[in-house]
Amino acid sequence: MIVGIGVDLVDIPRFERSISRTPQLLERLFAPAERLLKPRSLAARYAAKEALIKALGGSDDVYWTEIEVTPEASGRPWFTLTGSTAATVQARGITTLHLSMSHDAHLAIAYVIAQAGA
Repeated sequence: MIVGIGVDLVDIPRFERSISRTPQLLERLFAPAERLLKPRSLAARYAAKEALIKALGGSDDVYWTEIEVTPEASGRPWFTLTGSTAATVQARGITTLHLSMSHDAHLAIAYVIAQAGA
């Protein structure tokens, strides 16, 4: 059963300007491995994290650096959750998170579906 859906759209040039003006954002928003990626990929991951928070219905006990977008061997993006964020997702009965991301031209987008049960 679907318990939440989230979507987020990020303007990549605006995101790049924010990171340039405030480099500390990288440490506050991204896991160490993510920080090495190009800005367009970071923008897509930012959108994915925002979409996840929307799918969860809020950000209580959810922390940005505990949400990492990691690719499977096939290249499909997947969430790797740790700490209280993983506990929060489990406590809400969510068993599967579906993620789709894309970036083109000046935009990055992500969709998340939170599923409970089979």
